[in-house]
Amino acid sequence: MSILRDNSNGGPDELRRLISKGAVVAPGAYNGVSALIAQQAGFEALYMSGSGVAGNMGLPDLSMTTLTEVVEDARRIVSVSRLPLIVDADTGFGETMNVVRTTRMMEDAGVAAIHLEDQVLPKRCGHLSGKKVVPLDEMVKKIRAAVSARRNENFMIIARTDARAVEGVKEAIERSKEYVEAGADAIFTEALESRDEFREFARELDVPLLANMTEFGKSPLLSVDELEEIGYRIVIFPLTGFRVSLKAVKDSYIQLKRDGTQNNFLDRLMTRKDYYDLIGYNEYEKEDNEIFNYKGVKK
Repeated sequence: MSILRDNSNGGPDELRRLISKGAVVAPGAYNGVSALIAQQAGFEALYMSGSGVAGNMGLPDLSMTTLTEVVEDARRIVSVSRLPLIVDADTGFGETMNVVRTTRMMEDAGVAAIHLEDQVLPKRCGHLSGKKVVPLDEMVKKIRAAVSARRNENFMIIARTDARAVEGVKEAIERSKEYVEAGADAIFTEALESRDEFREFARELDVPLLANMTEFGKSPLLSVDELEEIGYRIVIFPLTGFRVSLKAVKDSYIQLKRDGTQNNFLDRLMTRKDYYDLIGYNEYEKEDNEIFNYKGVKK
């Protein structure tokens, strides 16, 4: 392998191919090493949550992160993983021209798809109360801007609607239809509250649908098989790994503070060997020895 990992198969074309085959499952990756763990576990795609980006910085998901910060996190993930990455682009980081810049920067970073949402700034977590949505025509303009800005027509523009919690299911469906008419390649139906609501969206829309199976939210935790049977083509688990890691770190630090040693929980740690295997340490070292430290010159 090369130190610059081959991620040539992880772009928009690959994501489109996966969607054409069946439901794409994308766990949340919040940094490069979590992306490698997902890849090692056998997943075929990744999702980068805006909440995960903010949370990894110790910040709330209240539009506090910038476009450049999110793009840089995406670039770090793409640089080490060959899996196609779907990125949460929030509201596009501004108005219509900002959406153009967001789309181009994400595409340049090697991202396979972005989703844009119809919340008012500052946006809120999609599963909290008190959300507001922008007028329909404002969101339509953003979708059109994103579609016109992309260079590769397979780079996916996913429109997310938060209208279910604000205006109801019917209005959210009507909004979604307008977003498809504006050029959205897929629809992200946020914070649906029952299996029947998921089914209703699938009956009404004839484009790939994305389901968010975040924990502790408003939506029932349906399985991938259930969602695929209903008609969903992308299933994301935005913060599952992040939440697991937070609890594991908290529990281990509490025990470390109490005991003054990690000897009592070594079985909960990834070993040095497993960690080195995960990040390809030996391959990097081998390449360094064979190429970059080459001293001889053939006569």
